[in-house]
Amino acid sequence: MATYVLIPGAGGEAWYWHLAAPLLEAAGHRAVPVELPASDPDAGLGAYVAAALDAVGTPDGDVVVVGQSLGGFTAPIVAERLDAAALVFVAAMIPNPGETAGEWWSTSGFHEYWGDQEMDATEHFLHDLPSTVLQEVLARGEAEQAGRVMTDPFPLPALPAIPTRAIAATNDRFFPVAFMDRLIRGRLGVEPEHVSAGHLPALANPTGLVEVLLA
Repeated sequence: MATYVLIPGAGGEAWYWHLAAPLLEAAGHRAVPVELPASDPDAGLGAYVAAALDAVGTPDGDVVVVGQSLGGFTAPIVAERLDAAALVFVAAMIPNPGETAGEWWSTSGFHEYWGDQEMDATEHFLHDLPSTVLQEVLARGEAEQAGRVMTDPFPLPALPAIPTRAIAATNDRFFPVAFMDRLIRGRLGVEPEHVSAGHLPALANPTGLVEVLLA
């Protein structure tokens, strides 16, 4: 048995993991979807880490910390604090020491792939969601994401010295797979793994994502 700490991306909603978490639990693990204080204009990385630690409480078995998208800045800190057995980035912003999430868009090389596109929620995030899930997302409305967390430098001198994996989404229109593969190899020195999904694999293909997580 392991405890999977599931950290969402921008908007910080634990609900993002509501389809994947039961699949992990059905496989015999504890799943902890984390609700982040994303709408709080005063909440920085420290508050995000505290929210994750509070959600976990006392872990059961080995800890696996999973960070999605913007959650990639929070996940390594949580993994270090919990002495995790593994860290997994999923379509995630992989940070360098001292880098802010606001700087990451330039320093990661993202702009080279993005070009002059205008961001569109349907085009870049929701395009591959099953119709029932899409309707739920639209009914919930867009989650708030305050900007403070984008200004806090990543505080660790290096990523934790624990087994680390990174999963890129093959149909991701926001973080294209070619960009993610390069980022993963360059920043982690590991080979990327892949899930067939867009930028929100826990909603678009939760079964596929969990299969990769458990592989």
